[in-house]
Amino acid sequence: MLSYVEVILDNISNNEEALASFENVTVGFFVTCIVDLLRPSVGFAALHLLKAAGFHVEVPASQACCGQPAYNSGNESSAIDIARQVISVFENFDYVVVPSGSCAGMLRKHYPRLFASDFIWLDRARNLASKTYELNEFLVDVARIDNLSSTVSKTCTYHDSCSGLNELGIHKQPRALLTKLEGLELKEMEEADECCGFGGLFCVKYPDISTRIVERKVNNALSTGADMLIGGDLGCLMNIAGYLRRMGSSMKVFHVAEVLAGMINDPSIGEKEEHA
Repeated sequence: MLSYVEVILDNISNNEEALASFENVTVGFFVTCIVDLLRPSVGFAALHLLKAAGFHVEVPASQACCGQPAYNSGNESSAIDIARQVISVFENFDYVVVPSGSCAGMLRKHYPRLFASDFIWLDRARNLASKTYELNEFLVDVARIDNLSSTVSKTCTYHDSCSGLNELGIHKQPRALLTKLEGLELKEMEEADECCGFGGLFCVKYPDISTRIVERKVNNALSTGADMLIGGDLGCLMNIAGYLRRMGSSMKVFHVAEVLAGMINDPSIGEKEEHA
């Protein structure tokens, strides 16, 4: 029996028409720490989508954190060291794609600010920023995907993450992709573009405020009657899923990449895996 990843790669290798379109374009895939450590299926799903679109995708083994925790904590010297490492690893790709609005925003918006007084690294940071995309915007604005082969017979609602929306302007792209899925019904929740209360270190520093915010977000999501909540940032989704589980809700939570790739048969975010 083929493994989960082998099935994905086998399906991609059979899609010869798609592979021919961007076969000479190199994409460096920035995995993100949370995806790598807590939800690798998001990475596999994103790779499936990129390769199915015909891109030559590489996942550099030497990549590290984007430096956002250090940057947000005021530790600028550590953030600069991390940024230099990331730039060195990814600057030679045609594009850099990230399955996270917050991490993509760090590379695209904040790296140039870190090197404002270092003109050599500033030029390299700007070069990286100019070709860094969040996954949804890359699939829509660069790959210009017209159709998706997955069928998802679910009613879903979408949460816009603060970083993706406010820093990168990502709003229409995930919706444009989701509406291409056969069987999927998208129901907009009230205040879909409001914060979920995660905010990285915010939820640690201000847990009571964070809880009130996520409670409002979850109530808005549940009021749609949707089976599933979808988003583009794993931090937000883990925060929302955690609250849903604590209140005993059966609403599923998935990253948009998993839904677009049709990988929703395994436990959703926050659910325990069942072992035989």
